Amino acid sequence: MKSYLAKPGEVERKWYVVDAAGKPLGRVASQVATILRGKNKPEFTPNVDTGDFVIIINAEKAVLTGKKLDQKMMRHHSNYPGGLKETPYREVMEKKPELAFTEAVRRMLPTGVLGRAQLLKLKVYRGSSHPHEAQNPEVLELKY
Repeated sequence: MKSYLAKPGEVERKWYVVDAAGKPLGRVASQVATILRGKNKPEFTPNVDTGDFVIIINAEKAVLTGKKLDQKMMRHHSNYPGGLKETPYREVMEKKPELAFTEAVRRMLPTGVLGRAQLLKLKVYRGSSHPHEAQNPEVLELKY
């Protein structure tokens, strides 16, 4: 019996909507990263982008458990000496909750060309509306 290897042109992609309201950011991000990679499909192939599109709505209503809002920092370095910038997650979730989700998912995907292509299939929105109604996305209930 031969192993099945997916080809890039043969992959059928679905669209999913995930409501992040009241759910932990990391739990949502890890399950979304699995779907973006395509690991939930039987035809998963590590070197081919077999994942589906994911739309995250209500990003601003996601929660961080414990004291993470004040103690956890989003870090960015400018590659210059002393160029480390730190922002507490409380500020990030108030100003740019989309960035918090995008960064959380990006760090769970592989680095390189494949990971960047998979990240492009993630769409994150603040409110409960999104411009992708024409794709008929399915509502995805996450287990957490």
